[in-house]
Amino acid sequence: MNQSLIIEKYFPNLSDRQKEQFAIMLEKYPEWNDKINVISRKDIDNLEINHLLHSLALSKFIEFTPGSTVMDLGCGGGLPGLPLAVMFPEVKFHLIDRTGKKILVAQEVAKACGLENVTFQHGDVAECKDKFDFVVSRAVMPQNDLYKLARKNIRNEQRNALPNGLITLKGGDLTNEMKGLPAGETVDLSQYFAEPFFTTKKIAYTPIN
Repeated sequence: MNQSLIIEKYFPNLSDRQKEQFAIMLEKYPEWNDKINVISRKDIDNLEINHLLHSLALSKFIEFTPGSTVMDLGCGGGLPGLPLAVMFPEVKFHLIDRTGKKILVAQEVAKACGLENVTFQHGDVAECKDKFDFVVSRAVMPQNDLYKLARKNIRNEQRNALPNGLITLKGGDLTNEMKGLPAGETVDLSQYFAEPFFTTKKIAYTPIN
């Protein structure tokens, strides 16, 4: 089976351009990973399911309104920000990471894909003063810690069906890290995707007012 067919199975309405961009990611990430390790060596063979499709789970949870802005906090090599930027070409994504080498990989992959709706910041989120509709993140730190960091970057004006806030990709029991936060939502990714990898994976959403 052609690798790209896995994403196409769950997203049958992709344009030819989007299919091409995902195919470029499947080619470029292994190439860059050989130079700068942003994905574990043993996991790079599972790139499409464990990383690209995992990132795209967020697009099953929310359909960002065109014109929305999203920060990817602790983006690493560009996940989940870059796959989401392909999925939502009319949404602006700002990717932040403290590690310069990881940002370099994200920039190079974005360039190879011809993504024009992505900006990058090498540094700490505390240095970012911009406001966004949502902050997304993938297994960076507990939800309650992310909430404290992300609050200042969430704008008050609403333009999406879901109230502005923090949306993260998680695994395992989230009970403790969701304690004390505004009532949000957790979703099992197994309701979106059939692959065994997603059995324990979740999305955690916390609104930020």
